[in-house]
Amino acid sequence: MYIHQHPSPNCGPRRNGLRPSLVVVHYTAMASAEAAIERLCDPAAEVSAHYVIGRRGEITQLVDEEMRAWHAGAGEWHGQDDVNSRSIGIELDNGGTYPFAEPQMASLEWLLPRILDRWGIGPEGVIGHSDMAPGRKFDPGAHFDWARLARQGLAATLPAGKTAADAGYTAPASDADRAVAVQLRWGTDPRTKGFL
Repeated sequence: MYIHQHPSPNCGPRRNGLRPSLVVVHYTAMASAEAAIERLCDPAAEVSAHYVIGRRGEITQLVDEEMRAWHAGAGEWHGQDDVNSRSIGIELDNGGTYPFAEPQMASLEWLLPRILDRWGIGPEGVIGHSDMAPGRKFDPGAHFDWARLARQGLAATLPAGKTAADAGYTAPASDADRAVAVQLRWGTDPRTKGFL
């Protein structure tokens, strides 16, 4: 599969010698992949991601994986902050209100194992933006098929018998916001599973 190169100036070195241990999945919430790429490459916007995957499955790399892209913002996962320095960000061209296109999911399923292999990241390291920033972010949203990735070993399965904090949800958030994040990810009300 061909990966288009469209370098973004919005990046820098990973801090404190950190290496990727997470992949953060986002949706763009923009009119098109092209519009998202334009914004992610605009120095005034001060945002970027490593990859953008369009609805037709086209993959564009904006930031080298060795570098720190500016996609995650404030938040944490498993008690660790500066998620930008710890992660690779993948933006999916989607508004968050409809299912993700089949060619797009197929390209994600092609790209993810290559990233995971390069950096030695396990399926539990693939998270949504909403997982690390409950209440602040909601992507990739309710229409993203986490179960599909989990069946292929590209994302974790529901962590039975754990609290939300044990599962990784340690970012400061209200119980209500954390419940929404858990439900977006696992498709289940965490209050009925003893997850909070």
